Amino acid sequence: MRRVLRLFLSVSGVLLVAGLVFAVYAYKPAPETITYGMSFNTLYARELGLDWQEVYDAFLDDLQVRHLRLAAHWPMVEPQNDVYNFAELDYQLARAEEVGAEVVFAVGRRLPRWPECHVPAWAEGLTWEDQQTEILEYMEVVMERYKDSPAITYWQIENEPYLEVFAREHCGSFDEAFFIAEVAHARSIDDSRPLLVTDSGNLGTWSGPYEHGDAFGTSVYVHFWNPELGQFRTILPPWFYWWKEAFVRLLHGEQETMLIELSAEPWLIEPITDVDVETQFSRMNPAMFDDILDYAAGTRFEKQYLWGGEWWYWLIGQGHPEMWERGRELLQTTYNNEQ
Repeated sequence: MRRVLRLFLSVSGVLLVAGLVFAVYAYKPAPETITYGMSFNTLYARELGLDWQEVYDAFLDDLQVRHLRLAAHWPMVEPQNDVYNFAELDYQLARAEEVGAEVVFAVGRRLPRWPECHVPAWAEGLTWEDQQTEILEYMEVVMERYKDSPAITYWQIENEPYLEVFAREHCGSFDEAFFIAEVAHARSIDDSRPLLVTDSGNLGTWSGPYEHGDAFGTSVYVHFWNPELGQFRTILPPWFYWWKEAFVRLLHGEQETMLIELSAEPWLIEPITDVDVETQFSRMNPAMFDDILDYAAGTRFEKQYLWGGEWWYWLIGQGHPEMWERGRELLQTTYNNEQ
């Protein structure tokens, strides 16, 4: 019995020391300032019935966003096989260059916004093997067109590729071998910029994305809603993100990390335009926005890209400019700090 007790105490002591050492290793100092950016999604602006160009210009000129994440959705870029449309992205990058903005530019089949995987109608009936060929071709055409843009600072390859829970219906099972091929193909096209790979902050393990990219981006969602539980707030403390980062850093070495998707819009299971504004504001409002910002500051990522600005702009037309005005205050602070 004494031997068992001594063994238990010895193991407990080792675990305690190891935990303390890891806690010291995982500690992440707060950045002097947080740099805020925005994701902009052309397809989402259109879904809300907005003029995407008007919204994008408002991002740059009114909010003064100077750190952007843009997405080259495959159906938008290649609506017919080998027939390309660059009108939206040409304009967006030209304006980003004009104002001196930095851009995370996302390419791939799985890019931000529902339904996760975005496939043009002409490619839906192809075998997966033939789709792979077409995806690599579309990526090459897009990257070759824009790789000389001084605005682009990162290529993002796919979006949360390892997270299957929300994507299986529209994306099928995750094909890691093809994802690795996409990364290699992107490097062969442009090896002058880091490749960003992303994963869910709440649900992802981070290991695969961190291993295969040059920089890593994660999402932070604080306020949730579902039909069974109703409205609820995350139970994860902000330092949880330090520990996950420290763990993958131990496995795969140092690289830049950022908060690429900080949600500041309501969690809904229906299109926003089908939900009354009162319900929307019960799930996201300026007070919740401030709570999210406080939580995200605790994660101690220096770069944080907000998610939901298209919705803020749509709300103005519904007589509710509050979210847009709060976003303007925040983003203009970043802009002024960089001048």
